[in-house]
Amino acid sequence: MAGVRRRDRHGRGLRGPLTPPRTPVSRTRAERFDDLVRDEVRRLGRRWGRELAQVEFTVEEVPAVEPWFDGPVPLGQTRPGTGGRPVRIVIFRRPVEARASGERETGRLVRDLLVEEVADLLGLSPESVDPSYDSPDD
Repeated sequence: MAGVRRRDRHGRGLRGPLTPPRTPVSRTRAERFDDLVRDEVRRLGRRWGRELAQVEFTVEEVPAVEPWFDGPVPLGQTRPGTGGRPVRIVIFRRPVEARASGERETGRLVRDLLVEEVADLLGLSPESVDPSYDSPDD
């Protein structure tokens, strides 16, 4: 076996990523979720940009709930601006992904959550904020 060349000492081949780091395949689930929220915020901003100019949109892993909390886990939340900070609309990634059965449903759920939070913030109905609200088609 003196003439055999191996890629590594265990003979398993190359190690490391199979795709370049910025391709969609190599994105983590959290990164893809962030992209999804960013795309929906951008879409809402095209119509409501002036009204949402001072609103910050963020993604957090899970909501902070008290141990004795007995109710449905929140999927999103609007936090008032305090101390010079803007109003924040937060989407909670893990509960949303747990509620949805796939990527398509996750996208629809994120869209509807953002529309509901924006509608509540602006004092409008969700249907007036986005006519595609609560529709099964994307």
